[in-house]
Amino acid sequence: MQSFRAHSGVVAVLRRDNVDTDQIIPKQFLKRIERSGYGDVLFFDWRYHRDGQPDPAFPLNAPQYRGASILIAGKNFGCGSSREHAVWALRDYGFRAILAPSFADIFANNCLKNGLLTVGFHQAELERLLARDAAGVHTLKVDLEKCRISGEDGFEAQFEVDEFTRTCLLKGLDEIGLTLNHEAAIAQYERRQIRRE
Repeated sequence: MQSFRAHSGVVAVLRRDNVDTDQIIPKQFLKRIERSGYGDVLFFDWRYHRDGQPDPAFPLNAPQYRGASILIAGKNFGCGSSREHAVWALRDYGFRAILAPSFADIFANNCLKNGLLTVGFHQAELERLLARDAAGVHTLKVDLEKCRISGEDGFEAQFEVDEFTRTCLLKGLDEIGLTLNHEAAIAQYERRQIRRE
């Protein structure tokens, strides 16, 4: 898993609450188990017209958000089914961090497993971020080591992440990686078990 220490990038804003995983990646694209190749179908039903042309009214199609790697979203982002494909689509598109007032628990857990940082922000902080967006400021730095978000315009805000999540992301460890950290102890245990038989 790719580690997350600090990331600077373009910020896209999706002002919608309760965005569920079927909206993030519709069910017709869940036919594969590879983790790549989903970026083009992220928010498919919202991003494209029926004829396949991009919908200029959808935020990710706006020129100022081209190449966005940080997403500001509404409350309860990632609700609905537990499909991990939603996180794969966000990562494949290029997102490294999502800032929102709240996230669905399973979605946030899937993000952690895939190196995507979720930052829960109070509404007041999000309003400050939205004001920057309205003023035409579309970049941020998200620093997980310092738990700080900052901008070249002087914007600064602290955020909290539980220590387990923070450690996993900083070190780039998913469940398998965490287990392999104890490989020597596991091997020693297995040797003891064999001797007992």
